Amino acid sequence: MSAMVPSNPARTARSDWQTLKTLLPYLYNYKGRVTLALSCLALAKFANAGVPLLLKGIVDHLTAKPGLVLAIPAVLILGYGLLRLAVTSFGELRDAIFSKVAQGAIRQVALETFRHLHLLSLRFHLNRQTGGVTRDIERGTRGIGTLLRLMLFNILPIILEIGLVTGILVWMYDWRFAAVTLVTILLYGLFTIWVTEWRTQNRRKMNELDSKANVRAVDSLLNYETVKYFGNERYEASRYDESMARWEKAAVLNETSIGLLNSGQSGIIAMGVTGLVWLAADGVVKGTMTLGDLVAVNAFLIQLYVPLNFLGMAYREIKQSLTDMEKMFSLMVEHAEIQDDPSATALQTSAAAVQFEQVDFGYEANRQILQGVDFSIPAGNTVAVVGSSGAGKSTLSRLLFRFYDVNGGAIRINGQDLRQLTQSSLRAHIGIVPQDTVLFNDSIYYNIAYGRPSATRAEIIEAARSAHILGFIEQLPDGWETTVGERGLKLSGGEKQRVAIARTILKNPPILIFDEATSALDSKTEKAIQVELAAISANRTTLIIAHRLSTVVDADEILVLEQGRVVERGSHRSLLVQNGVYARMWALQQSELEQETDTA
Repeated sequence: MSAMVPSNPARTARSDWQTLKTLLPYLYNYKGRVTLALSCLALAKFANAGVPLLLKGIVDHLTAKPGLVLAIPAVLILGYGLLRLAVTSFGELRDAIFSKVAQGAIRQVALETFRHLHLLSLRFHLNRQTGGVTRDIERGTRGIGTLLRLMLFNILPIILEIGLVTGILVWMYDWRFAAVTLVTILLYGLFTIWVTEWRTQNRRKMNELDSKANVRAVDSLLNYETVKYFGNERYEASRYDESMARWEKAAVLNETSIGLLNSGQSGIIAMGVTGLVWLAADGVVKGTMTLGDLVAVNAFLIQLYVPLNFLGMAYREIKQSLTDMEKMFSLMVEHAEIQDDPSATALQTSAAAVQFEQVDFGYEANRQILQGVDFSIPAGNTVAVVGSSGAGKSTLSRLLFRFYDVNGGAIRINGQDLRQLTQSSLRAHIGIVPQDTVLFNDSIYYNIAYGRPSATRAEIIEAARSAHILGFIEQLPDGWETTVGERGLKLSGGEKQRVAIARTILKNPPILIFDEATSALDSKTEKAIQVELAAISANRTTLIIAHRLSTVVDADEILVLEQGRVVERGSHRSLLVQNGVYARMWALQQSELEQETDTA
């Protein structure tokens, strides 16, 4: 049985206390309601404690003076009924008052967790498992409601009732009654805590396995097409079943161990009840107690031990709720890698000049991506960056958005280091059309309007026209209200990119980034879009990241990036004259284009 003791109870207790401390400030916002609910709780318990005393009076009167049944007992019986009504009424009032507290706390915690997740760095979100995170939040918010309900409706009432009943037994009868009651409760509590602590360890394991199974399910469904391409439906089902089988084993152990807990609790209560009834019966036989006293003691026992039966369940559920909340609150203390400096100022400009000054950067300490990258984009000019895959081109846009901080050097806008600007103002000044466009599972209208939610419908339509997607939208059966599916899977790659271009046009920022913005478009549409992109970037500071060199020939300056270093720079014509890396890339792409034309 020694194996049932938790491996490190001190750490668990400390973790539970930290979880409770995290929750308390949310309850403090409703301190008036909490105080009122606790007052109703106390009044309900005082009324409940008076019920056995009235019952004793009724029994004693009936056994001592049967001729006065219709007189005095009628008052006692009426009082008995009123106390029963008071118990129920104050209990219901307590529930009604406290419901706002519980639901309000759940809403605030969920909102704060959601906000904090958006504050965390891109590095965290690239490493996260979406299914596991959402399941942790779901369990955590549900755990808050369970914890508050059990604490107010089970634990506090039981503690208050134990105090009242113990005091009444000592005052009215014998210290032995109180002693037996307290010893029974102590044994019950220790046994319950001992077994539940062991079961909590298993519950944690269940949660981890549940999250892993959910992660596999979500990941598989998000990659539905890939699963179909390779015919791996059975493989995905077997992986999911493997996780669920491990969860099933932990869940079965969790459920079967309840039998041990319930049997032990029932045995302890049975011994305590037997002892108290024995003492009361002995008092009646000796003449020191009346039948009314025996009835009162029995009523006290019922009032005390019936809710005590739920104490084990309440403690178990509380421990499970704390365990469920633990992971959610750990998300809330997850360190935000990129934070605003206390002295950071807001960027305010309509003409932004961008400078990369000897920038060094690596996602990992042993994996350098950029080395001494140095270039500038004067306000209103266009600079293109080309190079092979993995050269670090897209990293430039992530650093400009300040998803990461540089390891060396600096990035400046109008001479101001990005680290001295507020992130919100910086990102408000930059618009991007990414290579991999991800859309919300909502309407086309919503996805374009996301660029500037306050925009008018006319502005949104004009942005769609500029992105050459208006005609496509108007031909759809549901028009603007067409749902694009999860991550925009109902649209083709080109259609998604045109939505991304439209919402960037709608945002209307002074700095533009085109990261392979037309890579998913056909040649005809690409040429039309290029004209629009050139028009909207005419007076804006623009960074173009491209693989197809035909899209950057008009840039004011072209940088050739190789293994994180700028190896060539200049205009299209000057780079061709240099006959270096760029010229070879141009010759190769022109040759491929000619072959495609000949084949067509």
